[in-house]
Amino acid sequence: MSSSLHRQLLITFSGLDGCGKSTQIEYLRSYLGGHNLTVKVLAFWDDVVVFSRVREGFVHKAFGSERGIGAPGRPVQRRDKNVRKWYLSLVRHALYLLDGLHLVTVIATARRSGADVIIMDRYIYDELANLPLSNPLTRVFVRMVAAMVPRPDLAYLLDADPESARSRKPEYPTDFLRLWRGAYLTLARMLKEFTVILPLELPQARSAVENACAAVLEANRENAGWPTEEARYLRP
Repeated sequence: MSSSLHRQLLITFSGLDGCGKSTQIEYLRSYLGGHNLTVKVLAFWDDVVVFSRVREGFVHKAFGSERGIGAPGRPVQRRDKNVRKWYLSLVRHALYLLDGLHLVTVIATARRSGADVIIMDRYIYDELANLPLSNPLTRVFVRMVAAMVPRPDLAYLLDADPESARSRKPEYPTDFLRLWRGAYLTLARMLKEFTVILPLELPQARSAVENACAAVLEANRENAGWPTEEARYLRP
């Protein structure tokens, strides 16, 4: 680990499909590399989710979800998280608990890699946003799982206009994306974990992401804590 850091950092990116997570992760990786910090990037679905192949196969067979990733001019009709049957909600609670338990192990292993910064493309928060957050018991469950997993030093929520997100990654109906966006913002108010990057043009969003990271790096180097706030809405 770089001697310029007091301890390793865990940084996570969450948000709608099409909000720009992959792009901002690559920008941030380059930014951190420019500060002589080594970075390990993990993808939540590939590295954390349990029974991922079984879960993917089920939605394809049971609900006719199309395979692949949507792109402009090549839409994909996904039917998974936007299918909100009550029995699926019960199953999701159980699976997300297993994912959370596995996440603890994955992060512990990643820390042993010696990287200065661990970046996660999605986190447990992206799963919790799929649950019925208006249900009091679900809210208790969400807080329990969030308390169980490692708390990120910086948890980005890339807010996005649903229409714009769909134009970049056409996979889900716009009406569902509006509901999903609302769930993320509800989760931000509940957990008080997120640094929310407002919907901005790409260069401005990049600047906001880097500014937030610079503040965390400085606090880390000074062996100081990151202040607790309800949610931080950043502009460059």
